[in-house]
This record gives sequence, structure tokens and C-alpha cells, in this order.
Amino acid sequence: MVKSMTWVIVRSVLIIGLSFVILYPIILKVSIAFKQKLDMYDPTIVYIPRNFTLENFKYVMETMNYFKVVWNSFLLSCGTMLLTTLSCALVGYGFARFKFRGSNILFALVILTILVPPQTIMVPTYLQYRNFDLFGLIGLFNDGNGIKLLGTYWPFVISSMTGMGLKAGLFIFIFRQFFKGVPREIEEAALVDGAGVFKIFTTIMLPNAVPAIITVMLFSFVWQWNDIYFTSMFIDNAKVISVQLQTAGATIAHKLGTEAGSSSGTVDPFYLSMLVNTSVLLSILPLIIMYMFVQRHFVESVERTGIVG
Repeated sequence: MVKSMTWVIVRSVLIIGLSFVILYPIILKVSIAFKQKLDMYDPTIVYIPRNFTLENFKYVMETMNYFKVVWNSFLLSCGTMLLTTLSCALVGYGFARFKFRGSNILFALVILTILVPPQTIMVPTYLQYRNFDLFGLIGLFNDGNGIKLLGTYWPFVISSMTGMGLKAGLFIFIFRQFFKGVPREIEEAALVDGAGVFKIFTTIMLPNAVPAIITVMLFSFVWQWNDIYFTSMFIDNAKVISVQLQTAGATIAHKLGTEAGSSSGTVDPFYLSMLVNTSVLLSILPLIIMYMFVQRHFVESVERTGIVG
């Protein structure tokens, strides 16, 4: 009895400690975001503001054009999420069910894309979309020149549709492991009934792959939402939350300096830090809200994906 109680106490202390370490940055940012400017200079105020205010949120939203930027980020993340999930599910099903000469080598190359840093293929990726030419076919009708896709959302669409999007190798691996765990008898019964490969995939395999689909969709959405590297490469000064957050400090400092009638260098650094913390909190707020609604399905999908795979 004493031994079991000791283990319960130790486990509870570890869980609480780890949870505090993980949640501390968010708790600190929430505390700062609701403080007034004077509270930053009061040493007796640590976590709970003495005077709650929403002015920091209002100021940052106006400065960053928050709702438009969030809407652009939502559309981009949702679009790439849907295309990536569909293409990776199809590729993962192919690797799980169809064996041919060199299939293991191809799958090894897919796994290699997880390990290779994207910076190593930055130049060919950039050149590919700067002068996009589909096997020389576009050049036949365009005087030998390709199409410049930089500055548009087409690079995201093309890479997602072809299973070459952000972290696509990991998603293909997840679907392959899941489909390998589905009994073959289900497909054999469908083949006997006259169903083709694509009908089996759409009517049998995909409905049974809901746990893997939820996992991939959430990961894809979050990673695209936070992506800076590819977004900055394809679109200069993109109006999405991840890119705008990088310049939020300079933008807020410039606005504060303009309103004060002085240069940005004389802006109160503590107040500027408060507003930058508020902008960071606003950037992750949609993800927190989304997780509150889907956390049960997400946890179940991760568990089931691991069991089946």
C-alpha cells in the first residue's frame, strides 16, 4: 500500500512538473498580453495582472491586419492539408499493397526525404518553380520558356498534389504502415464482387483509415501554418501569419515610433516586448482553439495509428 502510494505521488509530481515546463511559455505570454503598460514596471506583479486590459490585442490586431492574415493562412493551410492527405494516402496505399521490382528502393527514397534537410534542395526547388516546364511540354507552346510560378500559390498546390509537400515523406510512411495492417481479405472480397483498385481505395480503404487521415490532416495543417522557409521562398512578403510574425517587432516598433513622433529606436522596449508577446500569442491562438475541439479525435487517431501500424 505504501509503495503504491509513493509511486502515485512520484508520478503525479513528474507529470505536473513536465506539464508546467511545457505550458510555462504560454502561461507567461497570456499573463503579459493582459497587462497594462504600468504593470510591467511593478515588481509586485508576476503572473496575474493588477489591471486587465484588451488594448494590447486590439493594437496588435490593427497593426498586423490580423483577421485578413489569419484568413489567408487558414486557406493556404487547409488547401495544402487536403491535397497532401489525398496524395499521400494514395501513395501510401500503393506502397502497402502493390509490390514490384524496385518498390523497396522507391520507399527507401521516400524515407530519405524525411531525413534530408530542405535547405539542401533549395536551389533546384527554386529554379523549378521560377521556370516551371512540365517535361518540356509547356515550352513547346511558350517559345521554349516555362511559366514563372513564384509569387503565386501554385508551388504549394503542385507539391501537395504530387506528394512532395511539407513532411510528405512522413505522411506516406504513416499511411503505408496503416494500410499494411488492414486485412487483405477485405480487398479480396471486394475484388470478387467486381470492384476495381480505385473503388476499393475510395470505398473501403479510406473509410477505414480515418485515424491515419486525422493524424495526417492535423500535422499537415499545423506544419503549414508554422512554415516560414517554403512560404518565404515561393511568395515574397506573403500575407500569412508565420511570415508576418517574423517582422511583427519591427512593424510594431515603427508604428509606436510614428505615433510618438520619434524614431523607432526610442520606443519603450518593455512595452514593445509586451506587444510582441501578444502577437505571438495571437499567432498560436487559432491552433489552440482547433486543438480544443479535435483533441479527443487526435489522441484516438494517434493511438489507433500506432496499434494498427
